[in-house]
Amino acid sequence: MEIKKIQKLYGSLPQAGAFLKTLEDKSATTVFLKGLLASAAPLFFSSIHERMGTAVLFVLNDADEAGYFYHDLTQIMGQENVLFFPSSYRRAVKYGQRDAASEILRTEVLARLRREESEKRREERGERRENSSIKDGNGESLRIENEEERFKNTDIKNGEKSISLSPLPSPLSTLYIIAYPEAIAELVITQKQLDERRLSMKVGNTVDIVETARQLRDYGFRETDYVYEPGQFALRGSILDVYSYNSELPFRLDFFGDEIDSIRTFEVETQLSKDKKTEIEIVPELSSLTETKIPFLSFLPKDTLLVMKDFTFVHDSIDRIYKDGFSSQAMTERMEGKTEAEQQQIRREMVRESQLVSPSAFAAVASGFRRVEFGSNAADKAKKRENNGVGDKTALIAFDISPQPLFHKNFDLLTKTLEDYLLQGYTLYILADSAKQTQRLRDIFDSKDGGDDYDERYNKALSRSSENESVCSRLPFAPVDKTLHEGFADNTLRVCFFTDHQIFDRFHKYNLRSDKARAGKIALTMKELQEMEPGDYIVHVDYGIGKFAGLVRVPTGGSYQEMIRIVYQRGDIVDVSIHSLYKISKYRSNGSGEPPRLSTLGTGAWERLKERTKKRIKDIARDLIKLYAKRRHEKGFSFSPDTFMQHELEASFLYEDTPDQQKATTEVKADMESSRPMDRLVCGDVGFGKTEIAVRAAFKAACDSKQVAVLVPTTVLAFQHYQTFRDRLRNLPVRVDYLSRARSAKQTRTVLNDLEEGKVDILVGTHKLIGKNVKWKDLGLLIIDEEQKFGVSTKEKLRTLKTNVDTLTMSATPIPRTLQFSLMGARDMSIMRTPPPNRYPIQTELATFGHEIIADAINFEMSRNGQVFFVNDRISNLQSLADLIKKYVPDARIAIGHGQMKPEELEEIIMGFINYDYDVLLSTTIVENGIDISNANTIIINDAHRFGLSDLHQMRGRVGRSNRKAFCYLLSPPLASLNNEARRRLEALETFSDLGSGFNLAMQDLDIRGAGNLLGAEQSGFMEDLGYETYQKILNQAVTELKNDEFADMYAEEMAEGKLISGEEFVEDCAVESDLEMYFPDTYVPGSSERMLLYRELDNIESDDELDAYHKRLEDRFGKMPREGIELMQVVPLRRLGKKLGCEKIILKQGRMQMQFVSNKDSAYYQSKAFDSVLDFISHNPRRCNLKEIHGKRSMVVNEVKTVGEAVAVLNNMRKK
Repeated sequence: MEIKKIQKLYGSLPQAGAFLKTLEDKSATTVFLKGLLASAAPLFFSSIHERMGTAVLFVLNDADEAGYFYHDLTQIMGQENVLFFPSSYRRAVKYGQRDAASEILRTEVLARLRREESEKRREERGERRENSSIKDGNGESLRIENEEERFKNTDIKNGEKSISLSPLPSPLSTLYIIAYPEAIAELVITQKQLDERRLSMKVGNTVDIVETARQLRDYGFRETDYVYEPGQFALRGSILDVYSYNSELPFRLDFFGDEIDSIRTFEVETQLSKDKKTEIEIVPELSSLTETKIPFLSFLPKDTLLVMKDFTFVHDSIDRIYKDGFSSQAMTERMEGKTEAEQQQIRREMVRESQLVSPSAFAAVASGFRRVEFGSNAADKAKKRENNGVGDKTALIAFDISPQPLFHKNFDLLTKTLEDYLLQGYTLYILADSAKQTQRLRDIFDSKDGGDDYDERYNKALSRSSENESVCSRLPFAPVDKTLHEGFADNTLRVCFFTDHQIFDRFHKYNLRSDKARAGKIALTMKELQEMEPGDYIVHVDYGIGKFAGLVRVPTGGSYQEMIRIVYQRGDIVDVSIHSLYKISKYRSNGSGEPPRLSTLGTGAWERLKERTKKRIKDIARDLIKLYAKRRHEKGFSFSPDTFMQHELEASFLYEDTPDQQKATTEVKADMESSRPMDRLVCGDVGFGKTEIAVRAAFKAACDSKQVAVLVPTTVLAFQHYQTFRDRLRNLPVRVDYLSRARSAKQTRTVLNDLEEGKVDILVGTHKLIGKNVKWKDLGLLIIDEEQKFGVSTKEKLRTLKTNVDTLTMSATPIPRTLQFSLMGARDMSIMRTPPPNRYPIQTELATFGHEIIADAINFEMSRNGQVFFVNDRISNLQSLADLIKKYVPDARIAIGHGQMKPEELEEIIMGFINYDYDVLLSTTIVENGIDISNANTIIINDAHRFGLSDLHQMRGRVGRSNRKAFCYLLSPPLASLNNEARRRLEALETFSDLGSGFNLAMQDLDIRGAGNLLGAEQSGFMEDLGYETYQKILNQAVTELKNDEFADMYAEEMAEGKLISGEEFVEDCAVESDLEMYFPDTYVPGSSERMLLYRELDNIESDDELDAYHKRLEDRFGKMPREGIELMQVVPLRRLGKKLGCEKIILKQGRMQMQFVSNKDSAYYQSKAFDSVLDFISHNPRRCNLKEIHGKRSMVVNEVKTVGEAVAVLNNMRKK
């Protein structure tokens, strides 16, 4: 059912007619809507929207309440006439940190109000020629004032300044604006100032593009190569990109000469066009203007309706904000590193009288508007006004509404409640964003036993249901396609609107349109991390570590090639073709900050280092390939297909499975059902549902009477996993137990005896599980959590267990794709990248260390009975921090934990924290290692600039595990005093607040330790010398060489069994050398950094569909592609086809193509189908081809190949043979 039908249904309420009639009666200045609770308020106002005929400003009590009210209205009405007006500050106003994304929304509201006002005035001017006055709705004459007169009506003192308070005449279309006290506490610019700073553009208009660029600079826009943030513009040939402050997306204007040919919006992340526009307005940043400002209410038309829950609360909040003003710490932070002129500007800006509205000014302006107050206390307020003898006439309209009851996941209680409503003749509507959730509820209702007389009661209820098509087999309810924030029952209409997230006790998330602007910040951060700037250290696989010196144009034969210049020790220069970009990577170290030593060409030192590394890697890779071979011949246990109990377990999972989680579950179960022993790595971010996959796999094994071992690195984790498994498998016929140091000798003996007798199905434990005294009756599945945290000896013992037991490994460290490829064949992998829906984003705030912010954060968390993690990277000052907290938060119970404590002591403290014996856990980074405490929803990280990005991301993931809002405070010195890298890291983390959004970022900045340990701790030294990405490339080379040499027999055996093996198995990559012109000219793509990024992106493309999409993206951003660019794009399919045919290198020169095959002539490649197709092509084209062998290397020359396109056609022809 569509939500619009509910809107229509709600419009039929008798209270709707009564409210509209009251509004027509101009004498009633305040209307009280008693009992209008939960999401009934937005539903009620949306149902009368078309009959209102006036703008409405809703002022909710705080930002979250306003966000949810906005969410509900837009779910029902769409976004066209609903606008959000936030505070322009990121945190409390007193901290003075502005947020560009919020400023977009504020400017959008001001510009929209002004535009509609201007259109109205234009219409009125047309009428005024015939009639000097126009009538309002009651037939009263309205005076039309000129622009100067409009601000002369009323003056009120705001602090020291005199500000205009006259509201504008003339009604607007029904515009709903949602705000909160902090938002309306800020002053805004006058209508006149806004008119002077608006630039209108229309398709077909003739505009001087140079003059427009000058005007944008005058308005304060910054010129950049590419537009990512509000207040930027870019000029590329005939294309002008500009990010206006009144639009969530930037604009792209395409000129034909001086005429505007087209206007489009475009996505910041992809830089691709989105929607066409015929007319736009460009508005600069308004908040930083220091001219005279007015209260926001004065900007509104005078017949605007003010709707709020509590006028007194709003007034008191504005009073508090005004008294707080701007803190001296905020002023100091903003002035850090600024010039004297900029500091003067900041001092002028951060004066409360020029930025904030005083409570008296607010009360004076608000008194000129009609007000509506709603909520549970509305009647009391109306009575109070009457008793106080307030002369204004008021009206009271009563609603009979009950909020949705809390069920706390008790589905028996839910079923009973819904039955009661049905028996009383109510119609049930359940609102959910996803059809899957509706189906899950149906399944749960179906599984509930209704008792002996259930059918009779159910049939009575069923006969009353008006939505028979939506009836499930147990409880009739109508599913609604969108959800609201808070469910309720309307006792007048006799309907229930219940929400799925409240039933399942999940957090419900709202989204604002400003999220698009934040996405731009994320895209820019990602781009900066990938960019190569001249001077950056880069690594070439063949030559070693050098410095990037930019892109250069080098003559080759009769044409030019674009090359990458690298400078080595002693000033030696190497120019590398852009087709060999895959051999180059940015040098990433372990974050020690020490610059690497440049390699010296011609000494052989780099080759020796590579060979040493390759030898060590081969030792590991050899084991992996042997393990793979062994597993191919081993027979494991084939588990039976899913039982009805398995389905019941999966349906009872309270969260919605993400697509990745579903895929991983299916893959794990398929592996278990096959006869080959499973060895799968499930990799996903913290909180992505890896443990749930393990629970499902463990239960599947237990259903076949097999025992399951769950191995974890720490005692605390063992206890947590035990609780998770026990709670999920409650009421199912399995026994879960655990082994760790925390258990007594007697308990351990009992568990071990029961295990040997087969009485324990699932055993969770630390490395004790693989001790000699642990005897399993029939072990069928081994689950390992965080494998990289186990020592080498434990891993060796595991290897012996693994050969014929199904193994499932879980890791939260994101594994880069290159590593995934290198381990493929030895291990299957499922990667979970999508975050669960509706999980709380963690509100991340950057701040300077100070007792005020620490005390605020701890007091807030304690006020809601929560707990706080406080992370500090040094043990030495933990006690002094504890004293500081004790001084400013005297009633906080503080525990200190760090790695130098005895394990028993540390465990006792962490267990105490889990059991809520402490409010604050002050520790080193031990919280990073998987401690999940749902009651801890604030984390404070001191000296955050010292941590790597993935460390910070991992630690932040420890909070926000429940359905409560979580906070993360990153404390560091002022940003201006940090180096670029640290500042960028912290800003990125503040921007990437959504759960899972940091996954890609952590991959960019991956801590070397995390990936290195998957291959053995001894590798980290080599990684340091080679740089992280180069290490991965060498790892790939080592695996390829092993396949060609030592394990050639294994491939021959596989081919004999009929398995098709392509040339890709034998070559790591196919290099291309050419004398053809293939590059993007700088007139087409300005900026060498951007060209490098585009070359790298092109280098990673793996399919024709991706290539087509890439081509379209470039044409959208830069216009028609030149000939050199088209030739360059053909190199992608050429390299891909070359690799499939087993070519190590393809040379295109002087109209001929030379293909160089696998170097090792004894390789199994020469018996493969790939080489057969090459021989087949030669036999059909003997005059054109020439196969030869020089110094043991085989190659083939194909004549008459003049372009890259022709070379691709030849290779395609070969593969078809």
